[in-house]
Amino acid sequence: MDVATFVASVFDNRLPFRVEAYDGSVAEPTIASSANDVTLRILRREAITRVLTHPGELGVARAYVAGDLDIDGDLDPLFELELPPIHQLLSPDNVRALLGVIGASALRPLPPPNIEARVSGALHGRSRDRQAVSHHYDVSNRFYEMVLGPSMTYSCAVFKSGDDTLEDAQRRKVDLVARKLNLSPGERLLDVGCGWGAMAIHAARHYGVRVVGVTLSEQQRLYAAEAAKREGVDHLVEFRLQDFRDVKDGPFDAISSIGMSEHVGRRSLPDYCQLMFDLLKPGGRFLNHAIGRPVSFDEDPRPTRAEVFSRQFQVAVGMRRPSRTASPFIERYVFPDGELHEVGNLVSMLQSHGFEVRHLESLREHYARTLREWVANLEKRFDEAVEDVGVERARVWRLYMAGSAVGFERRHLEIHQVLCVKPDHGRSSMALRPDFEPDF
Repeated sequence: MDVATFVASVFDNRLPFRVEAYDGSVAEPTIASSANDVTLRILRREAITRVLTHPGELGVARAYVAGDLDIDGDLDPLFELELPPIHQLLSPDNVRALLGVIGASALRPLPPPNIEARVSGALHGRSRDRQAVSHHYDVSNRFYEMVLGPSMTYSCAVFKSGDDTLEDAQRRKVDLVARKLNLSPGERLLDVGCGWGAMAIHAARHYGVRVVGVTLSEQQRLYAAEAAKREGVDHLVEFRLQDFRDVKDGPFDAISSIGMSEHVGRRSLPDYCQLMFDLLKPGGRFLNHAIGRPVSFDEDPRPTRAEVFSRQFQVAVGMRRPSRTASPFIERYVFPDGELHEVGNLVSMLQSHGFEVRHLESLREHYARTLREWVANLEKRFDEAVEDVGVERARVWRLYMAGSAVGFERRHLEIHQVLCVKPDHGRSSMALRPDFEPDF
């Protein structure tokens, strides 16, 4: 049996894509599928070793990241495939025939690619959280500029029309947050997980507020501080390398948390909600912008490790329904220890800690389009990205962002903005009929 024939047999000879293998073997698609124009190129025997020694997603992901296999064509059709069950891959007949071609030594496990995350310590402890954030964000500011564009905004944009540029949509997003928070000159804003500073700088420049932005990424902090100086608002903005749990200089008039609470574990979520409440003045506003997952009623409502963010890739490729189990690819290569929270649970928890939830908005379709823009940016400058961060990391980002776009399009992933107020004896700083729509 040659390698391509083995792959076809794994799919029960209903092969949806073309296979080219290092041994010269080729297998053509045998069923009509959107993946017919995709070619899976198995470049080295190591690809087979990785799949046999770590069957399923992790072995395939490691082979792709390491460059042992490649994919020619659009990735999207692959996310529509349902992978064969492991018992079919490892059937005695399949394995016996394959080992006759590649040799028994192919069963000797290989070390994983160097960029696989290695975090240690107590789950969601300060040290481990800093390691996890550093793995994802302390990559290269130049690389993120290639992917995100000039806005350097790594969260869902808000599009008004098909003609919007990504920059327009990202500017609209931060202005939407500012309007929801009803920011006024002289107020204090805490921006939790401030990233490269887009929200803080916009709020200072256009609303005259004083901002404290906190991040666990030193590269982000340095970039944000330089950007604030260029924009002439460095006298209004302070960026800190600080865990949000260590912020002690409240109260603030408003708090924004954009794309940060995905890094807060289920066990830490009550403390997160309570701290946001405690850091606000009475009548203060809090906006939480975060990716979530649809509810699944067959899950344990009180898991030990809830709503795991790294599930997104497995869900996107259709391997199983959304749940809390970690996807090895996302967990090890993208967001170590990331967790997603179902929006209903989040709202209930915010209210149980004293907040009044005043407004909730889903931006799911907007995030799918945002990710498509990021993927297009990366593919246009893929060679530059490889020079900057290496081919392994560039491959990871291409795969994870494309898979995430599919996840949002299919509602395997969601994203919501939840606006809350800290009650002040029944009074609220919210307008009777608030108009959050930006002017542009």
